[in-house]
Amino acid sequence: QVQLVESGGGLVQAGGSLRLSCAASGNVLSINVMGWYRQAPGKQRELVAHITSGSSTYYADSVKGRFTISRDSAKNTVNLQMNSLKPEDTAVYYCKVVVAPRAYWGQGIQVTVSS
Repeated sequence: QVQLVESGGGLVQAGGSLRLSCAASGNVLSINVMGWYRQAPGKQRELVAHITSGSSTYYADSVKGRFTISRDSAKNTVNLQMNSLKPEDTAVYYCKVVVAPRAYWGQGIQVTVSS
């Protein structure tokens, strides 16, 4: 089992920045992928960014150049630095960790960007 605790969400004005963090505990010795998803009201959950155990990264087109994902393997944390935030970034953000073959989800954290 893996437990995830997310932090760092909140309310920010358009153009501002937020940093999300997700700390994993439990069976963390074999984490393959750590990432962030988001779900806006009335929309499907979508992948925002992820980072593999080999530090390869993926970003959704909508956040490229604005968001940066990083991973601290020693602390089993994954961070999402979000800059130049837009109102359309408003969503509940979820941390996801893959310890093959299982995936674990955080409880979600609200990010609201006001115009």
